[in-house]
Amino acid sequence: MQEMLFPFVGGLGLFLIGMMLLSQGLVAFGGDLLKRALSRFTGTPTAAVVSGALATVVVQSSSATTVTLIGFVSAGLISFSQAIGVLIGASLGNTATGWIVAGLGLKVNLGFYTLPLIGLGALLKLTAKGRLAEFGLALAGFGTMFTGLNTLQDGMRGLATVFDLASLPSGGYGASVLILLFGLALTAVLQSSTAAIATTLTALHTQTINFDQAAALVVGAAIGTTLTGALVTIGGTLHAKRTAVAYILFNAVAGALAIALLPLLFWVIAWLGTHAGLDAGAMSLAAFHTLFIALGVVLFLPVVPRFAGLVERLLPDKGEPLTQRLDDSLLALPAVALEAAQRALEQTTEQLLALYSDLLTPAAPAPTPGRLQALGRSLDTAYAFVSRIELRPDDAAAAAQRIAQLHAIDHLLRFRTRLDDLLHAGLDLSAPGYAWALSHNRQMLALARQGLAARRLDEALPELEVNALGLTELSRQMRHALLDGSDTPSGPAADLLAKADAYRWLERTGHHIWRIGHYLARGRPTGAAAPDRLA
Repeated sequence: MQEMLFPFVGGLGLFLIGMMLLSQGLVAFGGDLLKRALSRFTGTPTAAVVSGALATVVVQSSSATTVTLIGFVSAGLISFSQAIGVLIGASLGNTATGWIVAGLGLKVNLGFYTLPLIGLGALLKLTAKGRLAEFGLALAGFGTMFTGLNTLQDGMRGLATVFDLASLPSGGYGASVLILLFGLALTAVLQSSTAAIATTLTALHTQTINFDQAAALVVGAAIGTTLTGALVTIGGTLHAKRTAVAYILFNAVAGALAIALLPLLFWVIAWLGTHAGLDAGAMSLAAFHTLFIALGVVLFLPVVPRFAGLVERLLPDKGEPLTQRLDDSLLALPAVALEAAQRALEQTTEQLLALYSDLLTPAAPAPTPGRLQALGRSLDTAYAFVSRIELRPDDAAAAAQRIAQLHAIDHLLRFRTRLDDLLHAGLDLSAPGYAWALSHNRQMLALARQGLAARRLDEALPELEVNALGLTELSRQMRHALLDGSDTPSGPAADLLAKADAYRWLERTGHHIWRIGHYLARGRPTGAAAPDRLA
């Protein structure tokens, strides 16, 4: 019994480890290509499907594509409708592994020929640096995967002599549904549809099961892969949950369609075998897998916008809109995470500047303290998110961008506190003595808001700096004149000190506007940034 069970379990484990290493290596080696492809080539539903399929084939992991996808949607880089196109494309691209296993792993003893790749890959991983080391990890994973597949075949042949899997129900929709559920459970246990499909292909290749049973198992595995995605999104953000729901619905519909149209799909496979030279057995099963997923793609492609709307209605927006895009799944994608944080900070800045503008306008309604408190919570959330972004040690540009964002958050928190103080102090800024300071502040507000709207804060920085430094000098002169009596020769000391504090308040508020603009411009790099002159 051990001679049969151990090779089966060990071979399955080696295959899973090989797939993980291969995927990790390819994502690290070609991750930038994946991100650029998903962000640039998703303009139409068809382009999104093709991008998702190709990206998944390249990195050999629909999970990697999905995680990147959630990050892009969370950051606002692509719409949810575009994301669904990529998602169903990833399901189609995921069928490529079945072709590799059926066409190479089961026909040729690749486990023997790929053994040197494991040694070479391990050597590269241990001795090389950067992308070459990650390529070595992918090589080692590729070799380990096929070594595990060979061991799995040996174990499957042994198990077939003890367990008559061919006695499972076969023929009819009831039997197909029963075996589908078995495939779903197998995928849930293995936490990998690829491993479940590879096991099914191996069982069919060793004639442990027949084609009808194998087809139902593959459909179950395709549906079961969504369970992993659903479990991962428990406690996740809105965008992660929407992506999981869309993935579940697509695979469930495609699977139900496959079971309903089994006779037709079998006829197509038989026709391809007769007229197109498709090999019977594992190759035909790989073709069946691709065929029913492609059928689902054809069905969903024309209605992607409506499907996206349905999922958005099932899971409507809730919570604080400024920070709901700061999804923890972005933390492993530094460029995307920094972009999401930048957008959240820019939106928060715009709201704070709008509140300050209202406070400086006598006819405008006063903002509520609750709104300022909500913005404070948003800034706290943004700070926690930016602090946890995973950066590579050698990525100096990303590190500088994160530091700039943290500086921006610091000034935004201080700016919010000053607005809260002004709201509760009841200070009358309409007095003639404050006109000079209000003029500078209003001009700075207009410059900063225009720069934010056009995403060209860097162009507004010189004028913001001139206004801020001019405000500082005028405030110093006014406070000196006030306190030495040359401006106001008489009056209660408390009033004089309060007026001096008001000058100082207006000066520091203007300073924060300048520095917020400065650091937000550095947080969205468009070239070399000027060195800091003031903290």
